[in-house]
Amino acid sequence: MSIFSLAYKSIRKCVGIVWGGVNQLIVRCLFAGNDITYSSFRTNGIPYIMVARGGRCFIGRNFMMNNGIKGNPIGCYERCTFFVDRGAVLTIGDNVGISQAALVCHRSITIGNDVKIGGGVCIYDTDFHSLDPAVRRSNEDMKHRAEKPVVICDNAFIGAKSIILKGVTIGENSVIGAGSVVTKSVPANQIWAGNPARFIRNV
Repeated sequence: MSIFSLAYKSIRKCVGIVWGGVNQLIVRCLFAGNDITYSSFRTNGIPYIMVARGGRCFIGRNFMMNNGIKGNPIGCYERCTFFVDRGAVLTIGDNVGISQAALVCHRSITIGNDVKIGGGVCIYDTDFHSLDPAVRRSNEDMKHRAEKPVVICDNAFIGAKSIILKGVTIGENSVIGAGSVVTKSVPANQIWAGNPARFIRNV
């Protein structure tokens, strides 16, 4: 290893330690400002967080999130996004790890314990808009969007770039392959993948 390389890596490590402490402080402020109830967390980078008035967010012990390429290169430069609408509840259990994922909660998203959510995953409990084209053109569009709770059970693993849609439950210990679009519930102890996601085999 050259002297230049050694010096560069030493400086990079020192900057990383200092910036990591700054990240922790900023995220604590974001949690407090959004009235998030949490136990403990670690973060690489700074997420986007928006909890509307009347929305609630609960985070358990040992929560870990990666924001940006430093924490997890799979998700590139994206940040985690947590959006909780009025009256909605986002619950994240203990020992959960999330990388550059988007959790958009208009009613209820529940993530169990020991869940791993890969880079670029999107979890939505709403269609965002009405499926009726006439309604979409009207001022009533947002009032007629479909919303159904999403549940990710304990020890599930959601592969990178997957999309979990409204009304889906991912069973305990189940695995969703990278790039999948999950439109219906997955039983426990199974591997599903594809678009739309389908059964591959038992765990």
